[in-house]
Amino acid sequence: MKNRNQLHTLILFPVILVVAGMFFSCSNDLEQVKRITMSPNSPEETSEQFHVIFTDSGYASFELFAGIAETYIEPKRVTQFKNGLKVLFFDDQGNVTSVLTSVYGEVDEETGNIEVRDSVEFLNQSTQELLKTEVLYWNKIADSIYTDKPVVLKAPDKVITGIGARTNHLMDTLVVYKPQAVIYSHK
Repeated sequence: MKNRNQLHTLILFPVILVVAGMFFSCSNDLEQVKRITMSPNSPEETSEQFHVIFTDSGYASFELFAGIAETYIEPKRVTQFKNGLKVLFFDDQGNVTSVLTSVYGEVDEETGNIEVRDSVEFLNQSTQELLKTEVLYWNKIADSIYTDKPVVLKAPDKVITGIGARTNHLMDTLVVYKPQAVIYSHK
């Protein structure tokens, strides 16, 4: 019996030492964990198949879809939309009035301004007018969507090319600046 107790003590003592060493040797230095796990260029938040509905006074004003949404805090707070962006704009009755699509978009969280780039298309649902460009800027506060880049406006009866355009989110006040060509189609 004495040999058995000595054997238990002999085996149990090193195990207790190892376990105690593990508990007392571990520390979680939060700054060190951040340095190891986070890159300074990493987003604070990442969402896949992002979908959000923005409302005003309880009514949907626009609905946004993106393949990937990444929110950054430094050097300034922005949210980037990658792998496709689609925005549906609604009128006061809840009907979709216009659709904005692009490959990439970025929201400046401080100003609320949005920039969309790469294969940008803005469609008026009722008139079937389609504005194509490479960059559009959207000032939500002023309800102004504009560009100073080359544009192509395709309407059912004509095509207009120019440099720059301005409209609102309903796309019912579209103006093409510096028109280069107007081509009429007779259907």
